[in-house]
Amino acid sequence: MKIICIGRNYAAHAKELNNPVPKEPVIFLKPDTALLSKRMPFFYPSFSTDVHYEAELVVKIDRVGKNISQKFAHKYYSELTVGIDFTARDLQSIYKEKGLPWERAKAFDGSAPVGKFVVKEKFKDLKDLNFSLKINGESKQNGNTANMLFSIDAIIEYVSQFFTLKIGDLIFTGTPEGVGPISINDCFEAYLEDEKVLDLKIK
Repeated sequence: MKIICIGRNYAAHAKELNNPVPKEPVIFLKPDTALLSKRMPFFYPSFSTDVHYEAELVVKIDRVGKNISQKFAHKYYSELTVGIDFTARDLQSIYKEKGLPWERAKAFDGSAPVGKFVVKEKFKDLKDLNFSLKINGESKQNGNTANMLFSIDAIIEYVSQFFTLKIGDLIFTGTPEGVGPISINDCFEAYLEDEKVLDLKIK
């Protein structure tokens, strides 16, 4: 399986990091080793001193597909959750300045924890779906799919031009504004609407 991530999919987040708002999806990948085993904490990596959280809606692909039309994209997933795209911001800044790839800052082991998956039929409208992140009980990020620059189905259409989607692949659909640094002993809670889907501790 592979993890496909979409960057800068919320205009407010692009602006908070002084990035241009993209005209097409920005894609990067994480390996399966970026997944964090369930009930395991996230261990602060020794190679960074500025790791940031980015809460994102995550879609699990459940059919094989290539060159998928947007109007059929909804047939290729049935479950959603919230995941965290952990980013070594200090490393990323260096690589961006040099025009180098981000993988060491984005794709390291454990950098993509995901919550429990929920069937999409549970939600009234996937185009108006709320998700949120609390850290130590304090609200940090609140996102709604209505604010995506590129919808879930548009993302599937776009990425399937380049990558064959396979059963079990995950798509991180981008983060809203409110990202920030993490600290050891932080406790993360992520929600889809009012349902808690992720509990995570930083060690």
